Amino acid sequence: MKATAGQIRAAVDKPNPDTRFYLFHGPDEAGAAELAERLARALGPDAERVDIDMKALREQPGRLADEAASMSLFGGVRHVRVSAIEEGASEAVALLLEAERAGNPVVAIGPGLKASGKLVKAAIASPRALAFACYVPEGLDAAKLAQGIAREHGLRMASDVAQALASASGGDRAILTREIEKLALYLDAAPDRPREADADAFEAIGADHGEGELFHLIDAILDGRLDVVGAELGRLGGGGSAIPLLRQLVRKLMTLAELRVDVDGGANIAQTLEKHRVFFKEKPAIERALRRWNAAQIARAIERVRETERAMMHGASAGDVLAEAECTTLARQAARARG
Repeated sequence: MKATAGQIRAAVDKPNPDTRFYLFHGPDEAGAAELAERLARALGPDAERVDIDMKALREQPGRLADEAASMSLFGGVRHVRVSAIEEGASEAVALLLEAERAGNPVVAIGPGLKASGKLVKAAIASPRALAFACYVPEGLDAAKLAQGIAREHGLRMASDVAQALASASGGDRAILTREIEKLALYLDAAPDRPREADADAFEAIGADHGEGELFHLIDAILDGRLDVVGAELGRLGGGGSAIPLLRQLVRKLMTLAELRVDVDGGANIAQTLEKHRVFFKEKPAIERALRRWNAAQIARAIERVRETERAMMHGASAGDVLAEAECTTLARQAARARG
């Protein structure tokens, strides 16, 4: 069965004994891991976890069904985890779903699986399985995710703070959760003693956001300040910063695209920034970008940055040089728009 976001959260928080196989696929590996951990918590603190890797599934396809049907050594609850599952596990999953009985749920995380692949299709077709596609949240979806996690930690978070925190975390669910945990600790918040997470609290813990230097560079790119872009790129000097930079840049462009819809619909920029509760410190830079970038330019920039990231994944690519060239090209485009 193919699950929606609401259905999968309900399913992992209250597991159905009839569900043998949970398949979390898609690029958001941190989100998939978080769902897997929620199911483990729902099974109880004493639940035994059995890990199986792909090598074992290829060599012994029947082992998955055997582990799912096996009793725990001490007679308690157990579950099976398969990380980085691949299409090569199709036979093992088929045996699991066709087995006369199972008993222990199997959770598989497959960030490299395609939705059109055999394994995902098998999970969707089976009434004994749940399949859910995990995608990295962007824009307003990321802000809503931040607010949801914050509520679980006893925090009432304003939309602008949630947006800023999601942006600072680069859309990574694990990083976002750690940042919210720090914020809850700072405010002494918990579900039984909720606290307001305002801009002042965010600023108080914001000093150690490791990606803060990227925001200054991204603003310079969208402003067309070529001198700053050159200096900042030189200061970063590689060191693994290119991919995070491109991903942060795409997320900023996605936010601009959402805001641009309202502006093109007739709303003025000030109204749009208020409606979407843009974090006050980001308002000046976003306002400048909205005046400089139209919808078509934003869409093309998103496409180009994503193409650059994909190109960098190839072993024979020019690496960080590709990212630096693309950032410079976008900055030049913005500079021309500025006149």
